Amino acid sequence: MTGPSAGAVGRRRRPATRTVRPVVQWMVDAMTGAAAFVVNSRQDILVANHLGRAFYAPVLESPGPANMARFTYLDPRARDFFTDWNRTARECVAALRTQAGRDPLDRGLSDLIGELSTQSEEFAALWAAHDVRLHRKTEKNFNHPVAGELTLRYERLAVDGDPGLEIYAYVAEPGSRSAEAFAFLASYEVHRAASSRAGDPVAEHRALRPQL
Repeated sequence: MTGPSAGAVGRRRRPATRTVRPVVQWMVDAMTGAAAFVVNSRQDILVANHLGRAFYAPVLESPGPANMARFTYLDPRARDFFTDWNRTARECVAALRTQAGRDPLDRGLSDLIGELSTQSEEFAALWAAHDVRLHRKTEKNFNHPVAGELTLRYERLAVDGDPGLEIYAYVAEPGSRSAEAFAFLASYEVHRAASSRAGDPVAEHRALRPQL
């Protein structure tokens, strides 16, 4: 068996980013009306703002590092959380295959794909289909365990200074039922966080600077 060609080695990219610069964290925190979080090329969720933590709580509370693809395929709650689970599942595969084409030597990405392929027959079947089309509709529906049904619009914003990082921002249409639910979710998270850290200064410090 031969190793990677010299050209392939020369094209090797740096491992997927696992840290977020302070200015990016500040930007996400400033999006007070949106649920925002930062995702790397392997779909790991690195940080989230206040509303993002409340909105994506099912994903962030999954065992192990928070990862969108792993939650989608391996956590049973995903089929309730994503109203159109099939669409989300296809988008995860398309995004991972696109990244694999850009950086075929990313060992961490290969490990994730192998994990999903062995533990999810649906992922393995979609991966084998070689479907790299990524349809980015700007509206998605969710069934949140606290806020109920949500119809949200979203954008994915590339972080120019950090190749591979994207900011996901979800917003509700002003005046809609989803906007009211988002407002309730934000206040719910404030009370929940305050209750969980009451009398615990260490927990309060963690809440101010979450490590996802």
